[in-house]
Amino acid sequence: MSISPRIEARFYDKDGKVYVCGLCPRRCRVAVGQTGKCGARRADEDMFVAYSYGKVSSLCVDPIEKKPLYHFRPGERVFSMGGIGCNMTCKHCQNYSISQSASGKKRTTYESPEELVEMFRKERVNTVAFTYNEPTIWFEYMIDIMECAPDATYVLVTNGYINDEPLRELCRYISAMNIDIKGFTDDFYVNVCGGHLEDVLNAAKTAFSLGVHIELTYLLIPGHNDSEKEIRDLVSWIMNELSHDIPLHFTRFHPDNTMNNVPWTSPESLLKALDLAMDMGMNNVYVGNIISEEGSDTYCPECGAVVIRRTGYLVDVVALEGLRCKGCGCRLYMVR
Repeated sequence: MSISPRIEARFYDKDGKVYVCGLCPRRCRVAVGQTGKCGARRADEDMFVAYSYGKVSSLCVDPIEKKPLYHFRPGERVFSMGGIGCNMTCKHCQNYSISQSASGKKRTTYESPEELVEMFRKERVNTVAFTYNEPTIWFEYMIDIMECAPDATYVLVTNGYINDEPLRELCRYISAMNIDIKGFTDDFYVNVCGGHLEDVLNAAKTAFSLGVHIELTYLLIPGHNDSEKEIRDLVSWIMNELSHDIPLHFTRFHPDNTMNNVPWTSPESLLKALDLAMDMGMNNVYVGNIISEEGSDTYCPECGAVVIRRTGYLVDVVALEGLRCKGCGCRLYMVR
């Protein structure tokens, strides 16, 4: 079995004997022998180390719709992989067993970038998703994989909590992102997630401006982030700062981690949020984590025809010619 190498981290300074991480907005100050809040960066005497480099916790071949990415290569398979750790501390995280476990305390296997590339080549999958835990804290490893196989396509499923310089470098390689907007007040971010809303919104704007395909997920948590005002504020921000074509996925909360006393999101709340966003002018709104005849199909924003029909993760492209509606010729926000 390969042994994880000691790789120097990127984006840090040193203030006396303390390392100052510059990867995410936390800017952790890390003393020798300690790790940053994410658990993925460790301070050694001689350098700041990418401690989780190559430590893989999860591997799976998925439909890309599971990410969820509905407008990026619909119907394609994607090689999904995750590591360990996160730079947020969400009380409702469903993957907390890997995202909130310290590196070294959760079983992982080391895979070199070359070994990882060989894995997805054997699966005959050429799209790779960094997902499950927060991928941006795997910065050095992701870059090495993407440079090892520059012909592959790479997507991120991310909380968007990353500083501008490393984000811009990632965007040179990343084709698509699903960014999790966890709530639309800073109080929610501070008290539930351990972060700040503005940093995430800035990252979304930067990635979109650099031509990365963007989709957004908003988990509706009853009594915490599901007020009509928050949803209106979210939709207004998307339309003003990004585009009314950005796919927006409202997903169903289920009790998990330390929020087991919060009820499931009702189907009515999800559909109400969908209708509100559509009424405000969004073109591509979906609901997830629920079986419903509504909120799964993609419609042409001009003529209203169904262009992609979905049943679970079964995808039928019924009325697209390239990126255009077969009926009226409207070009959709879509990558195929």
